[in-house]
Amino acid sequence: MSANIHASCVSLNNKGILILGESGLGKSDLSLRLIMERGAVLVADDRVDLQNVNGRIVASAPEILQGLLEVRGLGIIRRPFAKEVPVSLIVRLVSHYKEVERLPDPVFYEIEGARISQISLYSFEPSAVLKVVAALTLL
Repeated sequence: MSANIHASCVSLNNKGILILGESGLGKSDLSLRLIMERGAVLVADDRVDLQNVNGRIVASAPEILQGLLEVRGLGIIRRPFAKEVPVSLIVRLVSHYKEVERLPDPVFYEIEGARISQISLYSFEPSAVLKVVAALTLL
């Protein structure tokens, strides 16, 4: 399996965080905050290549986009990047914080036989980065 999807991805402690959502929901913004506030490393922004490697989904950036991050209001900036990372968490962005369930049942993103934990998140909430970090610790 190999796919190229509209998403962003960062690596935190070698755990890939794949951020999904429609345009304008804050995928790049959340990536930037994870990088600047938590020391995450950019993997890919805007387009992410996914491959099934021995039952694990591995994310990487298309070569032309490696190390590039779009920062609204600043433009495209160059950042250090990780070539690839196994995806440990899917963050699905929603357009309003009320769309996030208060006490959700566990949700998994399934692709090519791999199950990856998924959370829903409103990216512009002040605690968004902390919620991603907390979700990673619960894996």
